[in-house]
Order: sequence, then C-alpha cells, then structure tokens
Amino acid sequence: MSRPQEPHRPFLPFGNPFRMISPKGSYLSPKLLSLLNTFEETLASRIKKLRPAGKEDILRLSWMRSAMNSLCEIHTDIKTLITALELPVCDWDDKWIDVYMDNSVNLLDISIAFTSEISRLKQGNLFLQCALHNLGGASKQLVRASSSLDGWRQHINGKNPRLDNCFCVMDSFAQKLDLPKIKNSAKGKVLMRAMCGVKVVTLWVCSIFAATFSGSAKKLMDLQAPEACLWANDFADLQSFVNTEIRTLYSSGKFMVLKELEAVDAGVKKLYPVVRDGVGPVEGDEPLKLSVLELGKSAGKLSEGLDLLGNDVDKFFGIVLTGRDALLCNLRVGGNLSDPVRANKNVVVS
Repeated sequence: MSRPQEPHRPFLPFGNPFRMISPKGSYLSPKLLSLLNTFEETLASRIKKLRPAGKEDILRLSWMRSAMNSLCEIHTDIKTLITALELPVCDWDDKWIDVYMDNSVNLLDISIAFTSEISRLKQGNLFLQCALHNLGGASKQLVRASSSLDGWRQHINGKNPRLDNCFCVMDSFAQKLDLPKIKNSAKGKVLMRAMCGVKVVTLWVCSIFAATFSGSAKKLMDLQAPEACLWANDFADLQSFVNTEIRTLYSSGKFMVLKELEAVDAGVKKLYPVVRDGVGPVEGDEPLKLSVLELGKSAGKLSEGLDLLGNDVDKFFGIVLTGRDALLCNLRVGGNLSDPVRANKNVVVS
C-alpha cells in the first residue's frame, strides 16, 4: 500500500459545475421547490451524520461503513425524488439519460475495484492465522511463524492493478461534473441539480476510499459545492475536516492510515524481530504470549470489519445496478432505446 507522497493540488480547475442548473429567470413551482428543498435538506442531514466525533475516528472501518451506508441512502433518495417528480423515463432528454448511465457505469467500476481491494486485504488474514497457529501451540514453530509474518507484510504492501484502473475512472468521473444545460423543463432542472449533489458527495467519499487503499493522499479530492445548495456548508465543513486530517496522517510518514490495519501492522512489527531468526524466548515467556494475544485480537477486528465493509460496498453496488437496470427496462418499454451504444454500455464484472 506504500506510495510516494505527492503535493496536494487543487481540484476542479474546470469551472463551476453548477453554473447551468440555476439560470437567470428560471422558475420552479411551489411543489417542485418543495421537492428540491426536501431532497437537499435530507442530503445535508446525511452529511452531518458523517462528521466523526473526533480525529481519531477518521478512517476506522466503522466510519468507512457509515460513509458507504450514507451513499446507499443518498442513491435511494434520488430514486425517490425521480418518482416524486412524476417524470417518466420516456420524457427524459437524451442528455439526462446519458448522465445517469455514465454515472452508474463509473460507480459500478469503482465499486468492483473497492471490493477487489477489500478481498485482497482479507486474504492477508490467512498469513496471520498461520503465524498465530505456529505460535500458539506447546511446540512453537518460530521459523514458520516468521515466514508467515513476512508473507503478510509483503502481501499488504503489494499493488492491486484494479485500483489503478479505478483511479482512472474516478478522474474521468470528476471531469464530467459539468452537467448539461436544461431548457424548457423545470422538472429537469430539479433532477439535474439533485443528481449533481449526489455525484459530488459520492465522488468525494470514493476519493477517501481510494486514498485509504492506495496508501497515498494523491487521490483525495477537494470538491466545490455551490453556496446556493442547502447542503453546501455542511459538505464544505466535513470535507475540510476529514481531508485535512488524512493529509496530516500521510505527511507524518504513515502509509497505513486505516486504524485497524495499522494496529495489526504494529503487532506484526512487535512479533517479527522475536521470531525472525527462529530463536525465540524461553517456553512460557509472558511477553510473547501477550504479543500473540494482542495480534490475534487486532487481526480479528480487522477481518470482521473488512467483512462488514465488503457487504456494504456490495449493497451500494446493488442499489446502483438496480437503478441502472430499471432505467434500461423503462427505455426499452418506451421504445426510446434506439442508441445501440447506450444499450450496450454495461459494466463487466470479472
């Protein structure tokens, strides 16, 4: 997971992505304005809930689970809004459909990469279990334990090619924050404004996952939110708080910022010198027993947390996929799926 650190660069150099959704003279009926305000107020409340109680809670698996669950709720909210707008897919402009389809395929690709990395980290638990087994019996096998611990360190510091692909997808995703201009459709303006808010929050959360898994703050994004949006201040505060702490952690020389992974790494570093040469302490040595016990607990917390986080990412994948499938189905029923490229723009899960 180790990566060389790069200087922080400002993000979104391509202008204000929201400039097209609040044109002068635009009019929203009281009903549409109420729907938009309700959506944005709900989005603001979900953002507020993501603020950690303290800096030490940032990048714990429990917080990352909360972030992923929030994305699940936010993407469910946008589906609810679409229904409330009473805007059938057959009335969608082709540009709106393209935005939705591009967003969904990017998110599916990103989810697959995160699932791959979570699985890779979980596989490292096999090395730990072998080491603990060899250190837990009456006849300790220090050489084998040493080999397993060394194997874990090499595995964790390995590179996941799917993450590199994920970074490219995220960069492309970020460059498409600029939504199409909406003409002659008040409902379309509400839909695009809401979708842009969802996209900004989703991309930022994904950038945190990317920074955590890559071992570098390079992929951490600083996204701009327009002041007119009801969730803008809460988002700006949360983003500044979390991003600042993550960059501080990396600038201090750490490359494992995930708290549970860091705890396991500390336990491995403590044990490895003791068993490295195959000549450990005498039988019944209490410090060794305590170190083995602590590593076992840390490994258990990491494994359990990764299992739960993996389930949450799978849930998010499912929500995005079902929304995409529903749109495709409605387009086929409505006879609007005339573009073969759009029809075949499907994610490949492998």
